[in-house]
Amino acid sequence: MANKEPFVEDDLRVETVVVGMLQANCYLAGCPKTNECLVIDPGDDVDLVLQRMKDLGWQARLIVATHGHFDHVLAANELKRLTGAPLAAHKLDVELLRQPGAALGMPGLSGAEAGGELDDGDEIELGEHAFRVLHTPGHTPGGICLLSGGVLFSGDTLFNTGVGRTDFPGGSWDELMESIHDRLFELPPETKVYPGHGPATTIGYEKMNNPFV
Repeated sequence: MANKEPFVEDDLRVETVVVGMLQANCYLAGCPKTNECLVIDPGDDVDLVLQRMKDLGWQARLIVATHGHFDHVLAANELKRLTGAPLAAHKLDVELLRQPGAALGMPGLSGAEAGGELDDGDEIELGEHAFRVLHTPGHTPGGICLLSGGVLFSGDTLFNTGVGRTDFPGGSWDELMESIHDRLFELPPETKVYPGHGPATTIGYEKMNNPFV
């Protein structure tokens, strides 16, 4: 299911495709000038993701996993095969990516192999845009967010009036709170936040209204 009104800022276009049984947000962050996009968190329903890319005339430049849980990466291998785009994730979640269901009690799910390992401060170039990697552990050891201008893809670190769970193996409430308060809440309040599940929000709104932080 794609959103009807894509968000555009500084010529960066964001398309949302809701995928899988846990209704995760797979994002296509595209540069219309080059017709390239990042595919962020392809958690399932590869046909829906590919169809939206086809509708837009976009080619995948890179597939990025904000973390290694199955609902964010289940379609990653198939998308790699069909588009030729590499897959990247934080180095601390590479092993989790190989067994994305193990931490959630579903060890039989097929995993994915990241061809690139990301670290805090890395930059991903896409046409005229750059995405900075913010390492935000807590939900998983290698959880990341991606920041481009006034747009943040927060994975399962921060939601609209919610935060990521920390009761799975590798989770840490203290680390999650540090990631949110010391990294994300230092961003400008108007920063648009695209979370791994649920509707978009802003940093300012979450600072004022999120009951968990």
